[in-house]
Amino acid sequence: MSADPARTHVLILGGTTEARRLAQALEHEPSYRVTTSLAGRVAAPVLPPGETRIGGFGGTAGLAAWITGHGVTHVVDATHPFAERMSFNAAGAGALTGVPLLALRRPGWSPGPGDAWTFAESLEDAAGLLARRGAGRVFLTTGRMGLHTFAHLTEPWFLVRSVDPPAGPVPPRLEVLLERGPFTLPDERELLARHRIDVLVTKDSGGSATAPKLAAAREAGVPVLVVRRPAVPAGVAEAPSVEAALRWLAGPDHRR
Repeated sequence: MSADPARTHVLILGGTTEARRLAQALEHEPSYRVTTSLAGRVAAPVLPPGETRIGGFGGTAGLAAWITGHGVTHVVDATHPFAERMSFNAAGAGALTGVPLLALRRPGWSPGPGDAWTFAESLEDAAGLLARRGAGRVFLTTGRMGLHTFAHLTEPWFLVRSVDPPAGPVPPRLEVLLERGPFTLPDERELLARHRIDVLVTKDSGGSATAPKLAAAREAGVPVLVVRRPAVPAGVAEAPSVEAALRWLAGPDHRR
């Protein structure tokens, strides 16, 4: 589809609930054209309204070329908070093209009363902490793409929940549940009890969709190992919610 100079063309780098909600909010706004880009890591993704494209761009230069070639006027990076490479490419493409860029990032989680959290700086750091603490039964919720980081750990037993089966190196003692969330607090209580989980490992993804596991761990006295999220690239504007992103798009500095 050719660019329409009368419309604001928003490229949403998606894959999150917030990305879908932003596309939905703009769906019936005639002044906006919306394209959502998905990485293609899930076999049957839930598609948002509007135009979609699936697959990579070919790095910073490829993304910049796509933005220019398709008349994109605004880019919203609503990828997962841990999609560090895509966020880096988006920042670089914004610098090359001069197209305004916003990082839509839901706030991270914070421990509360009764939580027993330890923070790790990376997946590698988390694997090292597990090895040192001698964890027995681990509920590993850091995503199937990073399982190779834990593949050398032969002592712990790991439970992994994923939409698609993992590929590549995995820990030798591993059970995989092929399920798609969101999951309720009763679901998570039952899972922790049924599998006799000793420690929960998660990324600081934020949001409510996967937060019930944290509440279930708190109730059960299960310690949580939390991997800190990477920072948004320097100089990139940041919004904590879809509503804030909509205000950014409508602002006088970001309209055509």
